[in-house]
Amino acid sequence: MDARSIDNELSVSPQIGVADVAALAAAGFRSVICNRPDGEGADQPTFAEIKAAAEQAGLEARYIPVVSGRVEDAAAESFGRAMHELPKPVLAYCRTGTRSATLWALSQAPKRETVDILTRAQAAGYDMAGVVRRIANGGRTPTDTADATFDVVIVGGGSAGIAVAASLRARLPDLDVAILDPADVHYYQPGWTMVGGGIFEAEATARTMGSLIPKGVHWIRSAVAAFEPKEDAVILDGCRVVKYKRLIVCPGLKLDWAKVEGLTDTLGRNGVTSNYRYDLASYTWRLVQEMKGGRALFTQPPMPIKCAGAPQKSMYLSADHWRRRGMLNNIEIGFHNAGGVLFGVPAYVPTLMEYIERYHVNLNYFNNLVAIDGEAKTAWFDIAEPEKERRRVAVDFDMIHVVPPQTAPDFIRVSPLADAAGWVDVDPATLRHKTFQNIWSLGDVMNAPNAKTAAAARKQAPTVAANVAADIAGKAAVAEYDGYGSCPLTVERGKVVLAEFGYGGKLLPSFPKWLLNGQKATRLAWLLKEKLLPPIYWKAMLRGKEWLAKPEKVRVRQ
Repeated sequence: MDARSIDNELSVSPQIGVADVAALAAAGFRSVICNRPDGEGADQPTFAEIKAAAEQAGLEARYIPVVSGRVEDAAAESFGRAMHELPKPVLAYCRTGTRSATLWALSQAPKRETVDILTRAQAAGYDMAGVVRRIANGGRTPTDTADATFDVVIVGGGSAGIAVAASLRARLPDLDVAILDPADVHYYQPGWTMVGGGIFEAEATARTMGSLIPKGVHWIRSAVAAFEPKEDAVILDGCRVVKYKRLIVCPGLKLDWAKVEGLTDTLGRNGVTSNYRYDLASYTWRLVQEMKGGRALFTQPPMPIKCAGAPQKSMYLSADHWRRRGMLNNIEIGFHNAGGVLFGVPAYVPTLMEYIERYHVNLNYFNNLVAIDGEAKTAWFDIAEPEKERRRVAVDFDMIHVVPPQTAPDFIRVSPLADAAGWVDVDPATLRHKTFQNIWSLGDVMNAPNAKTAAAARKQAPTVAANVAADIAGKAAVAEYDGYGSCPLTVERGKVVLAEFGYGGKLLPSFPKWLLNGQKATRLAWLLKEKLLPPIYWKAMLRGKEWLAKPEKVRVRQ
């Protein structure tokens, strides 16, 4: 018997035998639902036999037979009523368990989020892609087809989405393009480090989404519920259907604040802050200014995350402020990094270590933040050093800057577009999906092994735009992405280590070394970060002007 838990009330399984019923009772089940019609297979017991065994074991039994491939709305409603009426927990079964899982999914559609249903079914080993449109439609079979159709649909109106839309329109001005994003505000997230360091005002990093959507591009203000790539369709919340000829997926990452126990209860107070949220970056700066002594912690979760250097940027700017105010010797600084290195590209580590020593930072590797009590000013870290037993330690703090664990959004992880780890599965050079040839992805959500930064998206957008345009013209890919990413590490107010690198940690500097040595902390790199990058972002990247971002031509390989 292979009983797979869907939730606390239901498990599903393939066909059970009469002898399994007593074991179900012993395992704590109180009811059984049969979803397999009698006589479907030569070796299956009848429902009457199962029911008799169930009654003998003190279980209730219900018969809701469904023909394979024909899960009708009425059957889902009957399943929902049975789940309401029967004692829990319940085991439902059919030949493989799929019909039972499908009936549960459809019956739950009116009261659960689509992503939650897909996630629970997937965790039990059942793929609900074939009924996702019905789930999004409240469990009922839709009678419509497509609400809208476009040449290109872009999922996500962040840095990557708007940049690739603008680059596409610059190449093909008559292309019918739509961006799907429910957000009203667009944020320049790289600026939040500067807000937390007292350099920028938070308001300077935000603009209305409507002011940034490229001219001629449709903006559909709705969230995506699911994908039907075999049907060239995206399902929106409310079961609206948008069809496409080509799809570009770039919704960004999910910040999983709830994965750290107690964190959501204390963010923004009790000295707990994060520059990864617009409304908290200003609180970071307030805490830095108010702190005169004590312990300040800075955390970094397991990779991948947005801008791997951001956790320590906040630390450097805070420490520099305390140094300039003569308070550094009164403050104990701890950097708790879930990884085993300070920075993933070795060429930049020596200069960063000079600042670690200057600010007397205590480096703690393999330290992953798992819980926090803001009122008690205590954080707990799981320490998983190689070849040592995992242990948990408690560390007191007066201020803590937290970087949340990060994953692909739920609707991506449970979609047919995702790889086994939950990221959109693309060719790392062309950024085209490995399975679905009319789908591309860029930005933080795809699985190419590059740094997840706005600078990476700035280089990826022209690559995708050029390749989509080539595909429309019936040609092969013409551009490829080399993994470029940039991380301006703000090591002190007025100086930046401009880390620029590609796949495999290869250094990819934008400027000659005599002008700007990226392996050193320089004033010129600071001016680039403070004065030049924001207008390049707003006025070039988001408008299809590819300054310092021209796509690389596909290389001929021997």
